[in-house]
Amino acid sequence: MNTPFNNYLTNLEKAAKILNLSEKETAALREPNKVIEKKISVALDSGEQKEFNAYRVQFNNARGPYKGGIRFHPAADISEVKALAALMAVKCATVNIPFGGGKGGVQCNPKELSAGELEKVARAWARAMADDIGVDKDIPAPDVYTTPEIMAYILDEYEKIKGRSEPGLITGKPIDLGGSLGRGTATAQGAVYVLEELIKMLGKEQGQLTVAIQGFGNAGYFAANILHNLGYKIVAVSDSKGGIYNATGLNPVEIMKIKEEQGSVTNAAGAQIITNEEILTCDCDILIPAALDNQIREDNTAAVKAGIILEISNGPTTPAADKILREKGVVVVPDVLANAGGVTVSYFEWVQNRMGYYWTEEEVFAKLKPIMVKAFQDIWRFAEEKKIALRDAAFILAVERIVKAMRLRGRV
Repeated sequence: MNTPFNNYLTNLEKAAKILNLSEKETAALREPNKVIEKKISVALDSGEQKEFNAYRVQFNNARGPYKGGIRFHPAADISEVKALAALMAVKCATVNIPFGGGKGGVQCNPKELSAGELEKVARAWARAMADDIGVDKDIPAPDVYTTPEIMAYILDEYEKIKGRSEPGLITGKPIDLGGSLGRGTATAQGAVYVLEELIKMLGKEQGQLTVAIQGFGNAGYFAANILHNLGYKIVAVSDSKGGIYNATGLNPVEIMKIKEEQGSVTNAAGAQIITNEEILTCDCDILIPAALDNQIREDNTAAVKAGIILEISNGPTTPAADKILREKGVVVVPDVLANAGGVTVSYFEWVQNRMGYYWTEEEVFAKLKPIMVKAFQDIWRFAEEKKIALRDAAFILAVERIVKAMRLRGRV
């Protein structure tokens, strides 16, 4: 069964075999260090008390404090949150920043909640988790359907409880509360740095290639805009209501304006309406999944036309699909590398909070680029040497770093 956690375990077992890990070492990476499950109760605007499931999964902290987002989503069940926490540990190790992996969530539909109700949910989550998070312990961040404003509520509630200022508790905050410049575009910018290195390695022309992006939220939109400005042709984009395709190219800024004013990219004139499934198999050179997991599966992989898949979302490709794509010669840049720009700039935010000294956006990106480029080059070289896929190479290098830290601590 293709659950996100089973997909993680499949990749872990492959890495463990190549690294000759002991059963004890592998077992330590199969399950989280700690799973926190709580019920939070919130008074809705109607006066009704509503209960929500709240989670925090602390997967591994051998390399540093747990790090990972909080999502407000109807499907934020414990299996999904466990998988995302595990992938955060791998992701931080992939780009070699000193964090472990964690993930949190509230099982709710934010689209059905008012701004005031969302604030109450955020504060209730902070109260429930206050003893389990902290600047040196576990550092949350935004994820699906959570925002810098929600991070501000969590920070404020936590600081009230603890009676002290602790801006490094949480990242992805508003700039005025100690957020880092560049954080909003960091995931997309990091992915583009990696893509440009890949294009060089493949000997292709910078720009001029066609791009389809599934998911036109924060990361998807910024990726589209950055690539458009570099000369790439954006031929398809989609949001939760569907997508559009235009072989002559789309202007991301104009499409975002339509989405904001009319509710969906599908309202753009002069483009063919397509589904979120069809965008995965449309004519393009580069496919960027920037929506939810398990989008590229065994049943639709054969129809994928892109030669490069750049995974900005978490877990968009199943292990069975990975195998077919490799046989087809499609280069898949895995999520643990492609979208690690976000957590890297979260790390920069944490560092800045701890120093009480802040960098310009130019300084942030000047520090981000070499980290992303080195991570890509290390993974590319290892993949070429071992004749394996980039995902396998990334997992092996990351798992090796995590296990080394666990060995040094005497945990395995």
